[in-house]
Amino acid sequence: FIDADQGLQGTFDFAFIDADKVGYMDYYELLLQLLRKDGIIAIDNVLWSGKVYDESITDDDTVALRKLAEFVQADDRVEHAMLPFADGITMVRKK
Repeated sequence: FIDADQGLQGTFDFAFIDADKVGYMDYYELLLQLLRKDGIIAIDNVLWSGKVYDESITDDDTVALRKLAEFVQADDRVEHAMLPFADGITMVRKK
């Protein structure tokens, strides 16, 4: 596993998150440390078959994706855009 303390901080140009949904927030925070200024993170499955919009759906994966979307939207360290194709991809650019 990559650790930001291995001298890699600020060296990545691009990262893609497509893993266990509950871990997305941890991956996001780690990757922000590893990204250089203007680096990009692509986050897959952010629409989760539309489940993220239905507040009555409360399984762990859906809740994690919903929380990440809210967090990214409020995160002033980045600019972001959600691309609504397939199962949704959020593109994040580190400021």
